[in-house]
Parts: sequence; structure tokens; C-alpha cells
Amino acid sequence: MPKVDIVILGAGAAGMMCALEAGRRGRRVVLLDHAERVGKKILISGGGRCNFTNIHCRAENFLSENPHFAKSALARFTPQDFVAMVERHGIRYHEKTLGQLFCDRSAHDIITMLERECAEAGVRILVGAKVTSVVREGRFQVRTAETIFESEALVVATGGLSIPRMGATGLGYSLAEQFGLRIIPCRPGLVPLVFSAEDRDHWCDLAGVSAEVVADARTRQGRGTFREKMLVTHRGLSGPAILQVSSYWRPGEAIEVDLAPDILVTAPLLARNARRDSAAAVLALRAVLPARMAERWVALHQPEDWTNASLAAMEQLLHTWKMMPAGTEGYAKAEVTAGGVDTAELDAKTMQSRKISGLYFIGEVVDVTGWLGGYNFQWAWASGASAGRAV
Repeated sequence: MPKVDIVILGAGAAGMMCALEAGRRGRRVVLLDHAERVGKKILISGGGRCNFTNIHCRAENFLSENPHFAKSALARFTPQDFVAMVERHGIRYHEKTLGQLFCDRSAHDIITMLERECAEAGVRILVGAKVTSVVREGRFQVRTAETIFESEALVVATGGLSIPRMGATGLGYSLAEQFGLRIIPCRPGLVPLVFSAEDRDHWCDLAGVSAEVVADARTRQGRGTFREKMLVTHRGLSGPAILQVSSYWRPGEAIEVDLAPDILVTAPLLARNARRDSAAAVLALRAVLPARMAERWVALHQPEDWTNASLAAMEQLLHTWKMMPAGTEGYAKAEVTAGGVDTAELDAKTMQSRKISGLYFIGEVVDVTGWLGGYNFQWAWASGASAGRAV
């Protein structure tokens, strides 16, 4: 039974960051993952170029039952800290819109960097190591098919339920429940939304059409409002604006979409001696929407008459289109899992369980979910670093 200081479950972003930080402190670390290689989700992120952080990252960019929980970790390991590591390894990167940082070449560069850092810190990485049981009898005993590891501390960095084809499991949540920690109900986050039957009939033949919109969703956890692209799909709506509000959305609630941000679409129809009919309305709307979508919108929402009052109502509807989703595309298409281990169970500075000494939870398995655009990676780095420096 090999004895080590720390066993970390999950060789993703959070687990590898925790491992290298703990290893640098001289801790004997074993990093286990059931997959055949480390960082599988890192490799597919950002279209293969890994949107590894966001320079504007702050606690307000995250959803949680406790919106203040992430502040400590994010302050202890900032986007600038991760960028410094990237630059130290000579990885070229660039900024896209809204502060998102991507590798110039490939996400493989980030994986290679983390592997080198772990190797230099003396971390032992074992892939293809499926955990069959975990018990605590003074020390933790982590059993795999090949051996049993005994450790002072156990760090759970197993990720969430999103993208099951990449090997996602519910192990982290099972372990939390085994040790008596509360779980905030999980749901798909950053995920396309599915139309109701009526909306599907109205819109899905326009699959592939996109437009810049402002999408808005409101819950008791807060309000998410995002100005980005919306994409019509063969089942519903996607694109960055919709993925963002999906993390806030709850079944039975509507989302609201402004199809013409900051523009008075009907102004040409209100001009003196202007034509007021469906053709004129389509022409006006094509200034902000693709032609096919403009035509469909007018066909569905044109007024019975073309009075000033009717045009005002049409204008209002363009800016407050309410859509009641029938659901989401589920974990298969979700980029993250919202919900998870209740932050009230964890120390915000160290990510250690308040109930079980030596037990830590980091990354996606925790009830901290970031916006689209590098924020979830930054939470992984920050929470991993916080635990690695404390464990």
C-alpha cells in the first residue's frame, strides 16, 4: 500500500494545478485519472486552442449559491499569474473579444506546460487509473484496480457531468455525499436551449442564421444579461449570448431577447409620407437581422393596422422577445456543470471540507460556475492553486 502525502483525483485543469503547487512545496503527490491521458477537456476547449483565461475575471463573472465564495481563490491566483506561467514556457497567445486569451498554436501547449511543471515538482501521474473505492480510517485509502494508495489528504478534482463522451462521471458528487457534504442540484450550464413545439415550427427551418442580440435571464441567484451572437439551430437557440444565459435559466422561466440593441427599427416607417406595410417593415428590419429572419419576424408579428401605436408595439416586441424554452440540449452539449458541492461546506481560502480534515474539492465539481470565455479555466487554476498551497 503506497503511502503518500496527497492523492488528487482528476488530472484536468484544477487537479494538475493543485498537484504542481503541492509538489513545489515538497509534498509527495499522486495524481490519478481514469482517462488514458491527462487534460482531455483542455484539449478540446476553445476550438482546440484553449481559451485558458480571461483578463477581466472577477467574482461577478460566476454563479453560485454563495456569490462571494470565489473571491478569495480568484484573488490568490489571478489571470496574470497564469499568463506569467504561459509566458515563462514561451507559449504564444492572443486576445480575442471581451478579454479572452487563446493559444496561438494549440491547446497541447497548455497540457505540455502543466505536465512539465508537475514533473519538475515531482508529481507522480497515473492515467487509466479508475478509482473503485475511497475510505478514511485515520488516513485516506484510495483503491484502484491495481493498488491502494494511502494518504494524509485527498483532493477531489473530478470535474462535472458535462460532455460524457469525454469520460465525465459523477464520482466527485458521490464522494461528497459519502462524506456527508451537501450538493447543490446539478444542471447543464453554457448549453444550447431547445424551442417549444410552437417556436420550433416558427424558427427551426432558419437553422444557421445568426444575429447580434442582447439576451437576458433572471433568477433568484441573479440576472445575466449578455450582448453577443445568437444562433438559430435545428432544435432551438445557441451562440454565445444564449449559452451565457442558459446558466441562469431554470425550467418554466422565459428568456428575453433584444433583437435590435440600441436601434429604433421602425423609425423609417414613422417618417413623413413613408410606406407602412410588411415590405417596408422587412426592409427596415434587415438593417439589424439577416434577411430570412427579418422576413419571418414580420410574417409572425406584423400588426393588423400600421398606426403609430401598432408600430410602437411592434418596436417594443422586437426589443423584448420572450422565449419559453422547452429545455436544454443536456450534458452532452453543455460546456460546464452548474451546481455541485455546496460552497458552505468548504473553506474559501483552502477549499478544504469544514467537516472532514484533509478532504478538498476544487474546480467544476464545486458550486462555482463561470461565464463563457475563459472564466471556468481561471476558476480551475485558482481553486487548484489555493488547495495546492494549503494541502
